[in-house]
Amino acid sequence: MRRAHAVADVRDAEAALMRRLPEGTLMRRAAAGLAATCAGLLGRVYGSRVVLLVGSGDNGGDALYAGALLARRGAGVTAALLAPERAHPGGLDALRAAGGLAVTDLAAATRLIDRADVVLDGIVGIGGKGGLRDDAAPLAAAADRSAGLTVAVDLPSGIDPDTGEVPGAAVRADVTVTFGTHKPGLLVDPGARYAGAVRLVPIGIDPGPPVLEALHHSDLAGLLPVPGELSDKYRRGVVGVVAGSARYPGAAVLAVAGALAGAAGAVRYVGPAADAVVRRFPEVLVHAGPPADAGRVQAWVIGPGIGDGSGAREAIAQVLGSGVPVLVDADGLALLRDTTVEPSAELLLTPHAGEAAALLGTDRAAVEAARLAHVRELARARRATVLLKGSTTLVADPVPAPVRVNPTGTGWLATAGSGDVLSGLAGSLLAAGLTARDAGSVAAYLHGLAARRATGVPGAPITAMDVAAALPGAWRDAVTPG
Repeated sequence: MRRAHAVADVRDAEAALMRRLPEGTLMRRAAAGLAATCAGLLGRVYGSRVVLLVGSGDNGGDALYAGALLARRGAGVTAALLAPERAHPGGLDALRAAGGLAVTDLAAATRLIDRADVVLDGIVGIGGKGGLRDDAAPLAAAADRSAGLTVAVDLPSGIDPDTGEVPGAAVRADVTVTFGTHKPGLLVDPGARYAGAVRLVPIGIDPGPPVLEALHHSDLAGLLPVPGELSDKYRRGVVGVVAGSARYPGAAVLAVAGALAGAAGAVRYVGPAADAVVRRFPEVLVHAGPPADAGRVQAWVIGPGIGDGSGAREAIAQVLGSGVPVLVDADGLALLRDTTVEPSAELLLTPHAGEAAALLGTDRAAVEAARLAHVRELARARRATVLLKGSTTLVADPVPAPVRVNPTGTGWLATAGSGDVLSGLAGSLLAAGLTARDAGSVAAYLHGLAARRATGVPGAPITAMDVAAALPGAWRDAVTPG
């Protein structure tokens, strides 16, 4: 599992380690990993052109020491000093001793960036807050225009390391070399979009419990339910799906498609789209409703395409009071704002940014700019596990626990009905016995893998049903060793 830690915990861990090591050891470890990554990206170091964007403090020191190592291997290295009087003295001496140069004319530095093979962003590190200063922003823009690679030192300058927020100008990196542990801002949009490929360099720190985590294939193998010899469809769990309407029968079909690809032994559909569901999936149990009369289930999924009529309002009240876990999506989220029924079991909400904004009484842009803060706030406010859909899907619990960020997926998932498939899949995992936290994060992971499988390489448009059809293969991929 990939883990990310808060800046305060990283700083404490670094300070504790530095007290036990000779002065400068930690910075040299970081610089060695940084230089090795740059050398690998360059392929041929000798004769290459490297520009260092150097701010004050340790982040600039990392860049300077890495530049010195590259200069010793024959690279032409120039450091652009944004604050010459506060540049790391040891790193600057090491660069000059290795044959590197330093300039303070930022206009000249911009011309050097245009011809660089690699630009190393060491402007600000994990202590940085707010966007880039006015003098640094043109250098970041020049690096973005350059044909060379931009490599960020620890994280791209201008993004918030704890939240991923980007309040102003920021460096857009092709690769970020981060030290000791991942920072949350590298994994959560919008910051993640600035980080490029993230490489982790161990430096020996132990920052304690993470604030963010991302599942790997190996984690899924331990979470996905596997039927035993004595299993039957009821022991595996039955998931109830309340979805669709006369206007939106497809929402029911798509949610059921996702549920059938999950771990439950049976799917019980409740609603007015029964004919459409059975035509596509004859194995599904159907009932006209209401949910309380449909039969026993181990979890409910409610919301996709149900509208806001009296039948939908009655249905959400019944499932919330049913005593089993409930997943609420789409139209159900709007109904949730008005219901007075308290959930009697675990509750999993699956909003996109606009739906989350409506539940929180804010606007969509605010949620998208600060996704981590808002998913936490919504989980606390609703006392529910929240899966916030988007370019980086986040899963947050109402109690203190690391937020999970989904590392799979593709932009091709932004297609009508894909969220309905995700809801059905997550609800099926709930019925099979997973917690809301695990069901949401595992479903998001498989959903993203399925989309990658369906779209192929280099990628092509897909439909929500393509994603559903690819789920069994994604499941196999996730649990296959190697």
